[in-house]
This record gives sequence, C-alpha cells and structure tokens, in this order.
Amino acid sequence: MKIGIIDFGVGNINSIFSMYRHLGVTTEVVSSHHEISNLDKIILPGVGSFDYGMISIRKKGFFDILNKKVLIEQKPILGICLGMQIITNGSEEGSENGFGWIEGFSKKFKFTNNELKIPHMGWNNIKKNKDHYILSNLKINSRFYFSHGFHVECKNNYVVTTTDYGYIFDSIIAKENIVGVQFHPEKSHKFGMKVLENFVKFS
Repeated sequence: MKIGIIDFGVGNINSIFSMYRHLGVTTEVVSSHHEISNLDKIILPGVGSFDYGMISIRKKGFFDILNKKVLIEQKPILGICLGMQIITNGSEEGSENGFGWIEGFSKKFKFTNNELKIPHMGWNNIKKNKDHYILSNLKINSRFYFSHGFHVECKNNYVVTTTDYGYIFDSIIAKENIVGVQFHPEKSHKFGMKVLENFVKFS
C-alpha cells in the first residue's frame, strides 16, 4: 500500500512523515503530480491562505490528478487544516475555488467582543456528532492542537465532530472516501497519532 503526503509548498510535511514513521507506517512525500497515480491513500496537509494553497496546487499540476484519484478512483484522502478547507467549495479568505468534494465554505472567526484571539491557536476538545472510523479508539475527552483563523461550515450530514471556540464550528468533516480535520494531528501527540493511524488502518 502506497501512502503519499502531498507537498504543494504549504504543509507541515516533515511532522506528518515523522509521526507515521514512529507508528511504523511507510509514507512518501509527493512533490510531483507524476508520483500521484500509484498512490492508494493520500494526505493533503496545508497551512496558510486558501488562495495561495489552491494556486500552488494548480501550478504544480496536482488539481486534475487529485480529482481523478478522489472522485473516480475513490481513493481515501485526509485533508489537514488548510487541506480540509480546500476540499470544500471556497473561502471568505480569497476568490479561488476549492476542490468542492464536500459542499462547504470557510468563514473567518467573528466575535462580538475581543475576549477571544484570532487565530484560534492551542489545545481544544472535539465533540462527536456521529460515528466515523477516524474516531476509532479515541476517548470522549480527546484534545487536539488547532491553529487557524478560518473555519469550515458545511451541511450537517457531513459533520463528524464540532469544536467550541466562541461558537460551535466543524472540526472534522467526511463524505465517503474523503475526510477533513481542522486541527493538526501531527502536533496533537497521542490523540493525533491515533487519528493518523485510523486513516491508514480503517479507510
């Protein structure tokens, strides 16, 4: 089984690679669209702005081959942070279209007071909305590390977990072979390690 971590210039690639190595799972960093065709599972990480991410994906030739792998071949894919946002339709952060694999849109955190800082940064809990393999063997009080100024809103039937930061936002979404997590599992110690393990083991 070939597992690829897509490097389109905006991801925390090394941390994900290292955590999988710690789990005894072989992954490869994919920096060319020619390397995607033989992948069985795909990890799409990302940090930074929505538009820059999508422009980088198109510039590197990843857009069409990823659509083929995900929509036609139905290969499992895990989007992380910005990687979760770009699997939806778009974002208030820019004007580029996302992949649109899951119907949703990223919106900036907006608060009526200044008590909470933007970006949302640090440890926070997730609350299960429905069962999903990505949550297998995770405790109810699992905590994850977040770092983001925008959050996804999508149809409720795609929402696996939510998180509270001033108000409730979607922290894991899923549809068929597609999963997105807003937090950084590669920075979330044992809980994040379990999420990455679940993606490989059960998807």
